[in-house]
Parts: sequence; structure tokens; C-alpha cells
Amino acid sequence: MSAPTPLPSALAARELLEGLVGRDVNVAVRGRGIDPARGLGVTVAEYVDDQMQLAALVVAELELAAAAGSAIGLVPAKEVEASVRYKELSAAQLENFGEICNVLASLFNADGAPHLRFTTMHQPGAALPGDVGQWVTAHVARLDLDVEVSGYGAGAFAVVVVPRG
Repeated sequence: MSAPTPLPSALAARELLEGLVGRDVNVAVRGRGIDPARGLGVTVAEYVDDQMQLAALVVAELELAAAAGSAIGLVPAKEVEASVRYKELSAAQLENFGEICNVLASLFNADGAPHLRFTTMHQPGAALPGDVGQWVTAHVARLDLDVEVSGYGAGAFAVVVVPRG
């Protein structure tokens, strides 16, 4: 039997995000999880194991997905404001944040643990499948952070490890 999927540290998440976006990234542990029903909505990325079983999620508020997606693509910061105003990510932000989510899979892949890969991303406001939605706010192994991408904006971010079994 393999080791459980590891929950990454706040430091590991910050360093990976900072390396990807090429800007300073500040993180602080949140005292509460993300509520997808509040605010402008969330982007949810799914990660599966080799048996195609849901194993982890990355959840980001629209504001953070727009900020990170803009920063990595060198999109002007004013585009983040437009995304917030219209409550949706631009095509470039969505594609860029998807690339970030793909690389974030490395946070889960440790020696002896199941190999996880990014498969699907749900846009803010999209209905989540039941097997995904139930874990977004679940009290399971999770890391909830407030993340700020310097010069672009901030928002809540969560890494959720779905229990096996």
C-alpha cells in the first residue's frame, strides 16, 4: 500500500507559486476555509490518481485566479480589475491559471505516495459535480491560505486532500 497523498506546507505552496508567477507572493494561513457561495466564486482544479480517482483539489477565489493567471502571462494588472468587475476570468487568465494548476500537481507527488495529475478545472460560478463539490468545504486534510501576488491582487486559496477509501 502506498503512503497517503501529502498535504503541502504553506512554504512549499508559496515557493512554487512565486517561482511560477515571477513575482513576490505572500501567504498567510487562514483561520477558515473558502466558502464558494460567498464573494465572486471559486475556481476548482481536480487531481486524480492512476486509477482516475479524485485525490485532491486546489480551490482559488476568482480574484486570486485572475491575479495569478495575469501575472504568469504578463497580462496587465488592470485586467484583474476587469475580471472582478465582470465576475469572470478572461480566456488568457483561465488558460494561464490552468497551467499553474498543472504545475501545482508537483505539490502532491512525494516518494511512496500516489502519483497525482491535474485533469479538470471548473470556472467560477460553474456547477461542481457532486463528487467534487462535497470536498470544497469538507473538514479533511487541507491547507487554507490567503495569497497575495505582488502588484496583481489577492484571494483565498485552498489545497484539499480527498480521503481514500
